[in-house]
Amino acid sequence: MGKLTVLALRAVIVALLAGSVFVQAVMVPLLAIDMRELDADVAHLRTPVLVIMVLGIVTVEVVLVCVWRLVTMVRRGTLFSHAAFRYVDIVIGAVVAAALLVFTFGAVLAPGEAVAPGIVLLVGGAGLAVLGVALVVLVMRMLLAQAVARDVEATRMKAELDEVI
Repeated sequence: MGKLTVLALRAVIVALLAGSVFVQAVMVPLLAIDMRELDADVAHLRTPVLVIMVLGIVTVEVVLVCVWRLVTMVRRGTLFSHAAFRYVDIVIGAVVAAALLVFTFGAVLAPGEAVAPGIVLLVGGAGLAVLGVALVVLVMRMLLAQAVARDVEATRMKAELDEVI
């Protein structure tokens, strides 16, 4: 990965982290204030929606930090090691947690007449899509495992060849 690519990716990660902190620090409290004025039939949604929103942002932040660490490993040439699995596993866990939060959001919206059933169905579809992202990352983890195994094997074979020579 080139130096410019790493720099660009890090700039995007910093911008996304700054944006997520801004949303947590400014937008969520403003939303909480706006939600005080909700009708009585949907007022019970205030706390669960705010908690789900904050936890969802935390999952995004966790993924961004792990991607930063993986990019650092790529830059140093240490990605094909067992240390990378820790970050990939955390990303998978965070994405699964985000999917569960989306499903929970749908479950919170489902009872009553306040939200149309089609909206709840769309939220469920979004949760399924987020779960699909977790599966894609899992497949990429398997590819990383194969690459690490091949790298270890190549290193062993090179050592044997050096002994022969």
